[in-house]
Amino acid sequence: MQFESFATFNIAIVVLAVGRWLNRKVAFLREFNIPEPVTSGLLVCVLLAVVHAISGLEIGFNLLTRDFLLLYFFAAIGLNADIRTLLSGGRPLLILIATTVVFMLLQNLTGIGVATVLGLNPLVGVLGGSVSLLGGHGTAIAWAPRFAETHGISNALEIGVACATFGLVLASLMGGPIARLLIQRNKLQPPPCVVEDAAAESNALERVTYFTLLRTLFWLNMSLGLGELLFEGLQAVGSNLPLFVCCLFAAIFLTNTVPRLVKVRELAPARSLAIVSDIALGIFLTMSLMSLQLWTIASLAGPIIAILTAQFVLSFLFALFVVFRVMGRDYEAAVICAGFGGISLGATPTAMANMSAVAQKYGAARRAFIVVPLVSGFFVDISNAVIIQRFLNVFG
Repeated sequence: MQFESFATFNIAIVVLAVGRWLNRKVAFLREFNIPEPVTSGLLVCVLLAVVHAISGLEIGFNLLTRDFLLLYFFAAIGLNADIRTLLSGGRPLLILIATTVVFMLLQNLTGIGVATVLGLNPLVGVLGGSVSLLGGHGTAIAWAPRFAETHGISNALEIGVACATFGLVLASLMGGPIARLLIQRNKLQPPPCVVEDAAAESNALERVTYFTLLRTLFWLNMSLGLGELLFEGLQAVGSNLPLFVCCLFAAIFLTNTVPRLVKVRELAPARSLAIVSDIALGIFLTMSLMSLQLWTIASLAGPIIAILTAQFVLSFLFALFVVFRVMGRDYEAAVICAGFGGISLGATPTAMANMSAVAQKYGAARRAFIVVPLVSGFFVDISNAVIIQRFLNVFG
Protein backbone atom coordinates (compact mmCIF):
# COMPACT_ATOMS: atom_id res chain seq x y z
CA MET A 1 0.00 0.00 0.00
CA GLN A 2 1.46 3.35 -1.07
CA PHE A 3 0.31 6.81 0.00
CA GLU A 4 1.03 9.56 -2.51
CA SER A 5 2.70 12.89 -1.73
CA PHE A 6 -0.43 14.91 -0.87
CA ALA A 7 -1.81 12.22 1.43
CA THR A 8 1.59 11.71 3.05
CA PHE A 9 1.88 15.42 3.85
CA ASN A 10 -1.52 15.53 5.56
CA ILE A 11 -0.95 12.29 7.43
CA ALA A 12 2.31 13.77 8.72
CA ILE A 13 0.45 16.82 10.08
CA VAL A 14 -1.92 14.54 12.03
CA VAL A 15 0.95 12.38 13.29
CA LEU A 16 2.87 15.47 14.43
CA ALA A 17 -0.20 16.69 16.32
CA VAL A 18 -0.41 13.31 18.04
CA GLY A 19 3.23 13.67 19.07
CA ARG A 20 2.51 17.05 20.62
CA TRP A 21 -0.43 15.57 22.56
CA LEU A 22 1.65 12.60 23.78
CA ASN A 23 4.50 14.84 24.95
CA ARG A 24 2.03 16.86 27.01
CA LYS A 25 0.54 13.75 28.59
CA VAL A 26 3.61 11.57 29.21
CA ALA A 27 6.07 12.95 31.77
CA PHE A 28 8.92 10.70 30.60
CA LEU A 29 8.85 12.24 27.12
CA ARG A 30 8.99 15.77 28.56
CA GLU A 31 11.75 14.98 31.05
CA PHE A 32 14.02 13.54 28.37
CA ASN A 33 13.10 16.32 25.89
CA ILE A 34 12.09 13.86 23.18
CA PRO A 35 11.02 15.91 20.12
CA GLU A 36 7.36 15.65 19.15
CA PRO A 37 8.07 14.29 15.64
CA VAL A 38 10.26 11.58 17.19
CA THR A 39 7.54 10.60 19.66
CA SER A 40 4.73 10.05 17.18
CA GLY A 41 6.84 9.26 14.12
CA LEU A 42 8.49 6.32 15.85
CA LEU A 43 5.14 5.21 17.26
CA VAL A 44 3.72 5.02 13.73
CA CYS A 45 6.72 3.17 12.31
CA VAL A 46 6.56 0.64 15.19
CA LEU A 47 2.86 0.07 14.50
CA LEU A 48 3.62 -0.41 10.80
CA ALA A 49 6.37 -2.88 11.71
CA VAL A 50 3.85 -4.86 13.80
CA VAL A 51 1.42 -4.86 10.86
CA HIS A 52 4.21 -6.10 8.59
CA ALA A 53 5.20 -8.85 11.03
CA ILE A 54 1.61 -10.08 11.35
CA SER A 55 0.31 -9.74 7.81
CA GLY A 56 3.34 -9.13 5.60
CA LEU A 57 1.75 -5.88 4.38
CA GLU A 58 4.19 -3.05 3.60
CA ILE A 59 2.79 0.49 3.86
CA GLY A 60 4.84 3.11 2.06
CA PHE A 61 4.80 6.89 1.69
CA ASN A 62 5.77 9.19 -1.17
CA LEU A 63 8.38 11.52 0.36
CA LEU A 64 8.70 14.10 -2.42
CA THR A 65 7.41 16.91 -0.17
CA ARG A 66 9.78 15.86 2.59
CA ASP A 67 12.83 16.42 0.41
CA PHE A 68 11.68 19.98 -0.37
CA LEU A 69 11.14 20.72 3.35
CA LEU A 70 14.71 19.59 4.03
CA LEU A 71 15.99 22.34 1.73
CA TYR A 72 13.79 24.90 3.50
CA PHE A 73 15.14 23.90 6.90
CA PHE A 74 18.80 24.21 5.98
CA ALA A 75 18.18 27.44 4.09
CA ALA A 76 16.52 28.82 7.24
CA ILE A 77 19.65 27.97 9.24
CA GLY A 78 21.70 29.92 6.71
CA LEU A 79 19.41 32.97 6.67
CA ASN A 80 19.71 33.13 10.46
CA ALA A 81 23.51 33.14 10.33
CA ASP A 82 24.33 36.83 10.46
CA ILE A 83 28.08 37.29 10.79
CA ARG A 84 27.65 39.99 13.46
CA THR A 85 25.70 37.60 15.67
CA LEU A 86 28.22 34.82 15.14
CA LEU A 87 31.08 37.13 16.11
CA SER A 88 29.34 38.05 19.39
CA GLY A 89 30.50 34.75 20.89
CA GLY A 90 34.11 35.93 20.79
CA ARG A 91 37.07 33.78 21.81
CA PRO A 92 35.04 31.14 23.76
CA LEU A 93 33.00 30.54 20.61
CA LEU A 94 36.10 29.94 18.51
CA ILE A 95 37.54 27.58 21.12
CA LEU A 96 34.33 25.55 21.34
CA ILE A 97 34.08 25.37 17.54
CA ALA A 98 37.64 24.02 17.26
CA THR A 99 37.03 21.58 20.11
CA THR A 100 33.81 20.34 18.52
CA VAL A 101 35.55 19.78 15.17
CA VAL A 102 38.17 17.65 16.91
CA PHE A 103 35.40 15.72 18.62
CA MET A 104 33.64 15.11 15.27
CA LEU A 105 36.77 13.46 13.94
CA LEU A 106 37.12 11.31 17.06
CA GLN A 107 33.42 10.40 16.98
CA ASN A 108 33.65 9.16 13.41
CA LEU A 109 36.90 7.31 14.02
CA THR A 110 35.34 5.62 17.07
CA GLY A 111 32.32 4.53 15.04
CA ILE A 112 34.53 3.26 12.22
CA GLY A 113 36.69 1.37 14.71
CA VAL A 114 33.74 -0.43 16.31
CA ALA A 115 32.14 -1.18 12.94
CA THR A 116 35.41 -2.59 11.60
CA VAL A 117 35.91 -4.82 14.64
CA LEU A 118 32.38 -6.16 14.16
CA GLY A 119 33.04 -6.88 10.49
CA LEU A 120 30.75 -4.16 9.13
CA ASN A 121 31.22 -1.58 6.41
CA PRO A 122 33.28 1.24 8.02
CA LEU A 123 30.73 3.75 6.80
CA VAL A 124 28.18 2.21 9.17
CA GLY A 125 30.44 3.66 11.87
CA VAL A 126 30.22 7.09 10.25
CA LEU A 127 26.42 6.76 10.28
CA GLY A 128 26.74 5.96 13.99
CA GLY A 129 29.11 8.91 14.39
CA SER A 130 28.73 12.58 13.56
CA VAL A 131 26.05 11.90 10.92
CA SER A 132 23.42 10.81 13.42
CA LEU A 133 24.77 11.89 16.83
CA LEU A 134 26.25 15.37 16.45
CA GLY A 135 24.12 15.87 13.36
CA GLY A 136 20.86 14.53 14.80
CA HIS A 137 17.81 13.23 12.96
CA GLY A 138 17.85 15.95 10.31
CA THR A 139 21.42 15.30 9.22
CA ALA A 140 21.02 11.52 9.42
CA ILE A 141 17.96 11.62 7.17
CA ALA A 142 19.55 14.12 4.81
CA TRP A 143 22.72 12.07 4.26
CA ALA A 144 21.12 8.59 4.27
CA PRO A 145 20.35 8.59 0.51
CA ARG A 146 24.03 9.25 -0.24
CA PHE A 147 25.10 6.27 1.91
CA ALA A 148 22.42 4.07 0.35
CA GLU A 149 22.72 5.00 -3.31
CA THR A 150 26.45 5.64 -3.62
CA HIS A 151 27.93 3.37 -0.98
CA GLY A 152 25.52 0.45 -0.91
CA ILE A 153 24.22 0.69 2.67
CA SER A 154 20.56 0.04 1.81
CA ASN A 155 19.29 0.49 5.39
CA ALA A 156 21.29 3.67 6.01
CA LEU A 157 18.18 5.68 6.90
CA GLU A 158 17.05 3.18 9.52
CA ILE A 159 20.54 2.92 11.05
CA GLY A 160 21.01 6.69 11.17
CA VAL A 161 17.61 7.39 12.71
CA ALA A 162 17.97 4.57 15.25
CA CYS A 163 21.33 6.00 16.40
CA ALA A 164 19.98 9.57 16.47
CA THR A 165 16.94 8.53 18.51
CA PHE A 166 18.80 6.59 21.16
CA GLY A 167 21.47 9.28 21.14
CA LEU A 168 18.85 11.81 22.28
CA VAL A 169 18.08 9.70 25.33
CA LEU A 170 21.77 9.22 26.15
CA ALA A 171 22.43 12.94 25.69
CA SER A 172 19.61 13.82 28.08
CA LEU A 173 21.00 11.43 30.67
CA MET A 174 24.59 12.65 30.39
CA GLY A 175 24.52 16.47 30.55
CA GLY A 176 23.27 16.97 34.10
CA PRO A 177 25.57 14.41 35.79
CA ILE A 178 28.63 15.87 34.05
CA ALA A 179 27.88 19.38 35.29
CA ARG A 180 27.05 18.16 38.81
CA LEU A 181 30.31 16.22 39.02
CA LEU A 182 32.40 19.17 37.83
CA ILE A 183 30.64 21.73 40.03
CA GLN A 184 30.90 19.67 43.21
CA ARG A 185 34.42 18.36 42.61
CA ASN A 186 35.83 21.82 41.82
CA LYS A 187 33.55 23.76 44.22
CA LEU A 188 32.44 26.08 41.43
CA GLN A 189 30.19 29.11 41.86
CA PRO A 190 28.12 30.93 39.23
CA PRO A 191 29.20 34.43 38.16
CA PRO A 192 27.35 37.49 39.49
CA CYS A 193 23.83 37.59 38.08
CA VAL A 194 23.19 40.04 35.26
CA VAL A 195 19.55 41.07 35.04
CA GLU A 196 18.35 41.31 31.45
CA ASP A 197 15.78 43.86 30.34
CA ALA A 198 13.06 41.40 29.42
CA ALA A 199 10.61 44.10 28.45
CA ALA A 200 13.00 45.66 25.95
CA GLU A 201 13.78 42.25 24.51
CA SER A 202 10.09 41.49 24.15
CA ASN A 203 9.43 44.79 22.39
CA ALA A 204 12.24 44.08 19.96
CA LEU A 205 10.41 41.01 18.65
CA GLU A 206 8.39 41.82 15.57
CA ARG A 207 4.82 40.79 14.95
CA VAL A 208 4.22 37.87 12.62
CA THR A 209 1.93 38.86 9.75
CA TYR A 210 1.06 37.36 6.41
CA PHE A 211 3.54 39.75 4.79
CA THR A 212 6.45 38.84 7.08
CA LEU A 213 5.74 35.18 6.27
CA LEU A 214 5.61 35.93 2.54
CA ARG A 215 8.88 37.85 2.80
CA THR A 216 10.45 34.91 4.60
CA LEU A 217 9.22 32.43 1.98
CA PHE A 218 10.56 34.65 -0.79
CA TRP A 219 14.10 34.71 0.58
CA LEU A 220 14.00 31.01 1.38
CA ASN A 221 13.06 30.42 -2.26
CA MET A 222 15.87 32.71 -3.42
CA SER A 223 18.25 30.67 -1.28
CA LEU A 224 16.99 27.43 -2.85
CA GLY A 225 17.37 28.89 -6.33
CA LEU A 226 20.91 30.08 -5.70
CA GLY A 227 21.69 26.79 -3.98
CA GLU A 228 20.52 24.88 -7.04
CA LEU A 229 22.82 26.96 -9.22
CA LEU A 230 25.72 26.33 -6.84
CA PHE A 231 24.92 22.61 -6.80
CA GLU A 232 24.93 22.38 -10.61
CA GLY A 233 28.12 24.43 -10.81
CA LEU A 234 29.91 22.16 -8.34
CA GLN A 235 28.69 19.08 -10.18
CA ALA A 236 30.12 20.48 -13.39
CA VAL A 237 33.60 20.61 -11.79
CA GLY A 238 33.29 17.14 -10.26
CA SER A 239 32.10 17.94 -6.72
CA ASN A 240 29.26 15.93 -5.14
CA LEU A 241 28.29 18.20 -2.26
CA PRO A 242 24.61 17.54 -1.36
CA LEU A 243 21.98 20.02 -2.51
CA PHE A 244 20.87 20.90 1.03
CA VAL A 245 24.42 21.98 1.92
CA CYS A 246 24.54 24.17 -1.20
CA CYS A 247 21.26 25.80 -0.12
CA LEU A 248 22.74 26.39 3.33
CA PHE A 249 25.79 28.16 1.86
CA ALA A 250 23.61 30.16 -0.53
CA ALA A 251 21.43 31.41 2.33
CA ILE A 252 24.50 32.41 4.36
CA PHE A 253 25.78 34.40 1.38
CA LEU A 254 22.47 36.17 0.82
CA THR A 255 21.85 37.10 4.45
CA ASN A 256 25.32 38.61 4.80
CA THR A 257 25.41 40.55 1.53
CA VAL A 258 21.94 41.71 0.44
CA PRO A 259 21.04 43.61 3.66
CA ARG A 260 24.27 45.58 3.41
CA LEU A 261 23.63 46.44 -0.22
CA VAL A 262 20.02 47.60 0.17
CA LYS A 263 20.38 48.96 3.73
CA VAL A 264 17.87 46.71 5.54
CA ARG A 265 18.30 45.11 8.94
CA GLU A 266 17.55 41.54 7.86
CA LEU A 267 16.16 39.58 4.94
CA ALA A 268 13.77 37.33 6.83
CA PRO A 269 12.17 38.51 10.11
CA ALA A 270 13.42 36.30 12.93
CA ARG A 271 10.09 35.12 14.32
CA SER A 272 8.62 34.39 10.89
CA LEU A 273 11.77 32.52 9.91
CA ALA A 274 11.59 30.49 13.12
CA ILE A 275 7.96 29.53 12.41
CA VAL A 276 8.68 28.38 8.85
CA SER A 277 11.81 26.56 10.01
CA ASP A 278 9.93 24.76 12.80
CA ILE A 279 7.16 23.71 10.42
CA ALA A 280 9.63 22.45 7.83
CA LEU A 281 11.69 20.52 10.38
CA GLY A 282 8.65 19.13 12.21
CA ILE A 283 6.91 17.79 9.10
CA PHE A 284 10.23 16.66 7.61
CA LEU A 285 11.14 14.59 10.66
CA THR A 286 7.63 13.22 11.04
CA MET A 287 7.48 12.05 7.42
CA SER A 288 10.91 10.47 7.67
CA LEU A 289 10.32 8.64 10.93
CA MET A 290 6.85 7.32 10.18
CA SER A 291 8.14 5.88 6.88
CA LEU A 292 10.96 3.86 8.49
CA GLN A 293 11.07 0.11 7.86
CA LEU A 294 12.35 -1.15 11.20
CA TRP A 295 12.49 -4.77 10.13
CA THR A 296 15.41 -3.94 7.86
CA ILE A 297 17.77 -3.24 10.81
CA ALA A 298 16.77 -6.07 13.17
CA SER A 299 20.01 -7.88 12.38
CA LEU A 300 22.05 -4.77 13.32
CA ALA A 301 20.61 -4.23 16.82
CA GLY A 302 23.76 -5.59 18.49
CA PRO A 303 26.25 -3.53 16.46
CA ILE A 304 24.18 -0.36 16.95
CA ILE A 305 24.22 -0.89 20.74
CA ALA A 306 27.98 -1.46 20.65
CA ILE A 307 28.61 1.70 18.61
CA LEU A 308 26.37 3.83 20.86
CA THR A 309 28.05 2.49 24.02
CA ALA A 310 31.47 3.44 22.70
CA GLN A 311 30.19 6.87 21.62
CA PHE A 312 28.65 7.53 25.04
CA VAL A 313 31.94 6.76 26.81
CA LEU A 314 33.88 8.94 24.36
CA SER A 315 31.48 11.87 24.73
CA PHE A 316 31.42 11.69 28.53
CA LEU A 317 35.21 11.55 28.87
CA PHE A 318 35.78 14.23 26.22
CA ALA A 319 33.45 16.68 27.95
CA LEU A 320 34.92 15.88 31.36
CA PHE A 321 38.61 16.09 30.51
CA VAL A 322 38.82 18.24 27.36
CA VAL A 323 35.88 20.62 27.04
CA PHE A 324 35.94 21.64 30.69
CA ARG A 325 39.66 22.45 30.55
CA VAL A 326 39.73 24.39 27.29
CA MET A 327 36.62 26.41 28.20
CA GLY A 328 38.22 27.79 31.37
CA ARG A 329 37.63 25.29 34.22
CA ASP A 330 35.01 27.57 35.81
CA TYR A 331 31.25 27.39 36.43
CA GLU A 332 30.46 28.56 32.89
CA ALA A 333 32.68 25.77 31.54
CA ALA A 334 30.77 23.21 33.61
CA VAL A 335 27.45 24.39 32.16
CA ILE A 336 28.96 24.33 28.66
CA CYS A 337 29.94 20.69 29.33
CA ALA A 338 26.30 19.92 30.10
CA GLY A 339 25.34 21.52 26.78
CA PHE A 340 28.14 19.72 24.96
CA GLY A 341 26.79 16.46 26.30
CA GLY A 342 23.52 17.38 24.62
CA ILE A 343 24.92 18.29 21.20
CA SER A 344 27.52 15.50 21.06
CA LEU A 345 24.88 12.77 21.18
CA GLY A 346 21.62 14.65 20.69
CA ALA A 347 20.53 18.00 19.34
CA THR A 348 20.30 21.71 20.16
CA PRO A 349 17.04 21.37 22.18
CA THR A 350 18.68 18.64 24.27
CA ALA A 351 21.73 20.82 24.89
CA MET A 352 19.56 23.77 25.92
CA ALA A 353 17.45 21.57 28.20
CA ASN A 354 20.59 20.18 29.86
CA MET A 355 21.99 23.66 30.50
CA SER A 356 18.64 25.04 31.67
CA ALA A 357 18.34 22.27 34.26
CA VAL A 358 21.83 23.06 35.59
CA ALA A 359 21.26 26.84 35.57
CA GLN A 360 17.95 26.52 37.44
CA LYS A 361 19.64 24.55 40.20
CA TYR A 362 23.00 26.32 40.53
CA GLY A 363 22.70 29.73 38.87
CA ALA A 364 22.80 31.61 35.57
CA ALA A 365 25.53 31.04 32.95
CA ARG A 366 25.15 33.72 30.29
CA ARG A 367 28.24 32.84 28.24
CA ALA A 368 27.21 29.21 27.98
CA PHE A 369 23.79 30.14 26.62
CA ILE A 370 25.43 32.25 23.89
CA VAL A 371 28.19 29.99 22.58
CA VAL A 372 26.53 26.55 22.78
CA PRO A 373 23.47 27.44 20.64
CA LEU A 374 25.71 29.19 18.10
CA VAL A 375 27.92 26.11 17.77
CA SER A 376 25.12 23.53 17.75
CA GLY A 377 22.65 25.56 15.71
CA PHE A 378 24.99 26.70 12.94
CA PHE A 379 28.67 25.76 12.95
CA VAL A 380 28.01 22.06 13.54
CA ASP A 381 26.00 21.77 10.33
CA ILE A 382 28.66 23.38 8.15
CA SER A 383 31.72 21.66 9.62
CA ASN A 384 29.90 18.34 9.88
CA ALA A 385 28.98 18.43 6.19
CA VAL A 386 32.62 18.92 5.22
CA ILE A 387 33.86 16.20 7.60
CA ILE A 388 31.24 13.66 6.53
CA GLN A 389 32.16 14.21 2.89
CA ARG A 390 35.84 13.71 3.66
CA PHE A 391 35.15 10.41 5.45
CA LEU A 392 33.02 9.27 2.50
CA ASN A 393 35.88 10.07 0.14
CA VAL A 394 38.39 8.14 2.25
CA PHE A 395 36.32 5.11 3.30
CA GLY A 396 33.72 4.99 0.52
